[in-house]
Amino acid sequence: RIPNPDSRSDDMIVRSISEEFSSGDGRFRDNDDSSLHATPQGRERKEKEVDRDEDGDSVVCKRVKEHNKQWIGSKSKEVIKVYDGNSSVRRRIFRTITVSRLATTEHVLTQALRAFHITKDPLNFYLTDLYAPYEMPLVDPGPIQNLTRREGKRPAVFLRFSPKIARRAQLWKMGGFYERSPNDDRDTDHGEVRVYPGKLQVSVPFCSVQVNVGTTITDLIREALIKFGLSSLNPEDFRLSEILLDRGVTERVLGTDEKPWEIMKALGTDSIRQMELMRFYLQMKEDPHGPNLALFVGSLPPYLSQKNYENILCEFLGQEYKFSSIGPIYYEYGSMVITYKDAKKAVKALYILRESSYEDKQLLVMLLPNIEPSMVPPGVQPLLVFVNVKSGGCQGLELITSFRKLLNPYQVFDLDNGGPLPGLYVFRHIKDYKILVCGGDGTIGWVLQCLDNVGQDSECSSPPCAIVPLGTGNDLARVLRWGPGYTGGEDPLNLLRDVIDAEEIRLDRWTVIFRPEDKSEDKTTQISNSTGNSLAGSTSEEVSTVMVMNNYFGIGIDADLCLDFHNAREENPNKFNSRLHNKGVYVKMGLRKMVGRKLCKDLHREVKLEVDGKQIELPPVEGIIILNILSWGSGANPWGPEKEDQFSKPNHWDGMLEVVGVTGVVHLGQIQSGLRSAMRIAQGGHIKIHISSDMPVQVDGEPWIQAPCEVVVLKSALKATMLKKTKMKRRLTEPNIASASQEGAKSSNE
Repeated sequence: RIPNPDSRSDDMIVRSISEEFSSGDGRFRDNDDSSLHATPQGRERKEKEVDRDEDGDSVVCKRVKEHNKQWIGSKSKEVIKVYDGNSSVRRRIFRTITVSRLATTEHVLTQALRAFHITKDPLNFYLTDLYAPYEMPLVDPGPIQNLTRREGKRPAVFLRFSPKIARRAQLWKMGGFYERSPNDDRDTDHGEVRVYPGKLQVSVPFCSVQVNVGTTITDLIREALIKFGLSSLNPEDFRLSEILLDRGVTERVLGTDEKPWEIMKALGTDSIRQMELMRFYLQMKEDPHGPNLALFVGSLPPYLSQKNYENILCEFLGQEYKFSSIGPIYYEYGSMVITYKDAKKAVKALYILRESSYEDKQLLVMLLPNIEPSMVPPGVQPLLVFVNVKSGGCQGLELITSFRKLLNPYQVFDLDNGGPLPGLYVFRHIKDYKILVCGGDGTIGWVLQCLDNVGQDSECSSPPCAIVPLGTGNDLARVLRWGPGYTGGEDPLNLLRDVIDAEEIRLDRWTVIFRPEDKSEDKTTQISNSTGNSLAGSTSEEVSTVMVMNNYFGIGIDADLCLDFHNAREENPNKFNSRLHNKGVYVKMGLRKMVGRKLCKDLHREVKLEVDGKQIELPPVEGIIILNILSWGSGANPWGPEKEDQFSKPNHWDGMLEVVGVTGVVHLGQIQSGLRSAMRIAQGGHIKIHISSDMPVQVDGEPWIQAPCEVVVLKSALKATMLKKTKMKRRLTEPNIASASQEGAKSSNE
């Protein structure tokens, strides 16, 4: 963790998208025995005719009892919708719990809190009937049967936060056992809030302060300084900010007369989940690290000159709100950082640019936090987290929320909001840190590409990267032991522990150069990576495309299937948010290829292969796959198990590539199902391929139709340091980068 630098009404809009899911309930067992409706005479006659088990019950009777128990058990459960505040009702966002019809109020409350991952004292919460005419706390011993029901709708409850009302409800339930005190309301309308130290150098991550209805922000600042051991400092030199961590990170400086307890209660009325995601941060009014504020501006046209970018921004801002400096500029992305010395001007510029658009494209603008190296304690490796919220259904959104709670929220970046560049800029002065990428293989390639572009301007040019796999294939994550895909069942805190324990390894990366046969003069060399974005340009006599490969490179039937899948996903992206659905679509496309026109039937005649200067004769194949890692197509290993042949055992750090062939769609299916391996063709560190006709190709899952050309694959000068998840006992089976004897690199101690 890095130290970090008006009351709300019912009209407040929650900034996240929640989803409905079952909480996993505590299942109560019914103890009611089912009885068979038979006359005594009939029952006695039947008992004489049927076999009996060792307990004396007839076998038929026992089966009927079991059936009835199961039927009654299914009818004894109730699915309840739980809303956590006024905002969730307005937006019709709820979560469900399944409880016994005989469940107590306490049990239903516990399940509701668990559904929203609320860990505070249950005595501060209560439930109300959503559809009742008046909102009153549920105090019945068995509230399920008495909930108001609407035709065609499940019963629903409000989860409310108020220690005062919750205490009243407890007293009402206790009835004659306790007498209400006149001071009950006053004594229970208080609670505890957490204050985080911001950029202050203290030994604890936060302090807890008791507050009540009369506590002001000034009181809270004074008490927090005492708790942090800074009582000698003047409270008037500090301010308190309210940070909301829901979806984005929003900050509001609080007035000295505002009441923190009232802020908590108002936020809880609107959304208890958002109340859980709110923090109070203590900050100095005058930042000791300087007044500079940086804005990240994106969505401008790429490859303009610095002067053009300055003119565009000045047209929006005018001279009054012009920035103090500009840079760095990420020309290939049309993005840049502008800096202000005046905080008020920076905030005004933020709002102006957010409302601006250029060439019918809305500008992307972010206020960037300032993280100084002095804020990082000695021997600590901070963690920079990137989350692709569009990956893995809603899992990305859940992860980004969890990580912002567990870490400093300014360590966690949403890739849907500016990509990796803002986070890498914020961490540019940190000498030693790690990166956690939550997404698929394409997301990992995106982050590595941005590191390639900005690493030379950063203190840490190649931070080690860990993975939470949220994509469909997740082949790189499988090789590095991060698993086939995050399912949402693992505690995010355990994920962070795995990152700490992971070992650093090297990942070979490769440059793939496409040189078309049709040579024309005065063209530009396009340099791009596997995301399809151009990287740089230089004058050349022919049009060449240069890409960076991390995983694999395919020509033929494999790339043809990949292209069909890519086009289908581009047409209907909303349908491709499930790993199971994506794989099903892939299988259907493969079946169509079996009966359709075979574009790659004579690939071995259209392609010439040369490995390490030697011409390789291709067998009759419909596809060639060049492997850097031993995982392809969602976990399959085309190279196959180790066996005695002329090839050495492959890995992803040996400076070698493996070339395999596939004979058709059926062979591809057999490889993916583990029934067969691909045909081993060659192994080497420098590969040259001549393609004499239009052919589907793909690099790391990015496919297209390639015109006749010459392809050269050679080891890239770009390096990637990855984190491999360790097993229970750490095995040094790979060249650990922490080992100075092999790599001469730094230690990964954290």
